[in-house]
Amino acid sequence: MTSPTTPATPATQATPLDPDGTTPDLTIDGTGLLCVQLLLRLRARIAHLPAGAVVHIHTTDPAAPLDLPAWCHLTGHSYLGQVPHGATDREVYGLRLTSAPLRTRPDRPWHPAPTTD
Repeated sequence: MTSPTTPATPATQATPLDPDGTTPDLTIDGTGLLCVQLLLRLRARIAHLPAGAVVHIHTTDPAAPLDLPAWCHLTGHSYLGQVPHGATDREVYGLRLTSAPLRTRPDRPWHPAPTTD
């Protein structure tokens, strides 16, 4: 309950949480980027993060609800889905990093990297 001297904080100003209520370890601004550029930025920014880290991706790409789960399935990361937020100019999606992601080609995030035996 809010006291008369303490104004309520609007939901639009709150830090978005992933669907299980966890604050993200990293937030990536991918607004204005389309599929390949978005995935290249995502892959570069998460390279140093530990397994279990939660990442939020802000995007305006209309294909993101299809591309992000497919890329997570390919690499082994867990797609957490759309994250509730107050902005109307973009969507936010969450993912949780795996300990041993499948590597993808440097310039083609949709293609597995060649394996060396």
